[in-house]
Amino acid sequence: MAGPLDGVLVVTLEQAAAAPMASCRLADAGARVIKLERAEGDFARGYDTAANGQSSYFAWLNRGKESLAVDIKDPHDRALVHRILAQADVFIQNLAVGAAARSGLGSEDLRARFPRLVTCDISGYGEEGPYAGMKAYDLLVQSESGLVSVSGPPGEYGRVGISVCDIATGVSAALAITEALFERACTGRGKAVKLSLFDTIADWMAVPLLHHDYTERGPDRVGLAHPSIAPYGGFETADGVTLVISIQSDREWRDLAARAMERPDLAADPKYATNGDRVRLRPEVDGAVAAFFAGHTREEMETRLREARIAYGAVNDLAGLSSHPALRRWTVGSETGDVALPAHPDAARDLPEDVAIPALDEHGAAIRAEFG
Repeated sequence: MAGPLDGVLVVTLEQAAAAPMASCRLADAGARVIKLERAEGDFARGYDTAANGQSSYFAWLNRGKESLAVDIKDPHDRALVHRILAQADVFIQNLAVGAAARSGLGSEDLRARFPRLVTCDISGYGEEGPYAGMKAYDLLVQSESGLVSVSGPPGEYGRVGISVCDIATGVSAALAITEALFERACTGRGKAVKLSLFDTIADWMAVPLLHHDYTERGPDRVGLAHPSIAPYGGFETADGVTLVISIQSDREWRDLAARAMERPDLAADPKYATNGDRVRLRPEVDGAVAAFFAGHTREEMETRLREARIAYGAVNDLAGLSSHPALRRWTVGSETGDVALPAHPDAARDLPEDVAIPALDEHGAAIRAEFG
C-alpha cells in the first residue's frame, strides 16, 4: 500500500525517542527507513519488556523500519553507510553534538558529497553555546525549559507524565523534513534541518513565557485548573468521579450557572460577569461549582452539562484509556508477538496490515547484499 512518501529512502543513526519519533512518522507515511544500530542495538530496546516482550518505547517508535547493525568506526561499515546514503533522500541523527561528524557522517560533509540529501540533526540544546555539550534527556529539558515550573499542582515539583520534549521534537522534525523534501522538489538540492529539544519545548512554552516577560508574572501551578480561565478544571461528583469542565466565554459561564447548576443568581451576579472577575474570585467561583458537583452523581452531572452545552470530560486512568470508545488500535508484529499500539492519529490514513517491529539487524544481510 503506497503512502505519500513511497519511494523516499530515509537512513537514521538514532536512539531513544526524539529521532525515532521523526523517522517513525516518515515510515508511517510510506518512506523506507533503514535504522542503523550499534552491535548492542538502540538502548531503548532495553528500557522494559512491557509490550508483549518488547520495550514499550521501542515498539511504539520503530514499527515499519529495517534494522542494520553497523560499526560506524569501522571503515568497511562506514563505506557501506555512504553507499546507502548515495541513494538516500534523508539522513537523521541524534548522537551527541559532534559525534556524527567525528565518525565521518557530519551533515555538512554529507550534503557536499550528496547534494540532494536532506540532513536532520537533533540535539539537546543546539550545536553552539554553553549548553551544547550537555546531556539532554527529556526530564532534564522539562526542567531547564521551565515546563516543570508550570505543570501540576502547588507543592512538590513533578514531571509531565510522558516524554513530551522528545515527542514534540520528533514530530517537529518530521514536519521540517517533509518541508525540506518539498523544497527539494523545486530546487533540486537538499538542505539542513536542525532542531533541539530545548528550542522545541521553548516554543511550546510561549504563552507562560509571554506572561512572564510582559506582566512580570508567569502562571502559577494550579493542577487541573487553568491559570487564566475560571471556572476551568476538575470537580468531583457525589460518586467520586472527577469531571473536568472548560468554560471558554462569559456566555458559557451563564449557561453553566443558570442551566446546569440552576443558579440564575450566580449567572446574573455582576461580580462574576467577566472571566477576569471570575479568575480574581476563583476560590468563590470554584467553591460554588464544587459544592454543586458534590451533590450530584456523574450521570446526573453529565446530563446537565450536555443539556447546557458545556464542554466536559472525565479524568480517566490507564484502564479507562485502554477501554475508551474513542481509542483506535493498530496491531503490529514483532519477534515476541503482536503489539496493539494506538493507531496513527490521522484517522483517514489507510494503515498497512503487515507492519512489524524489527529485531536487531533483522534486515542486515539483505541490506548489505543490496548495497554491495
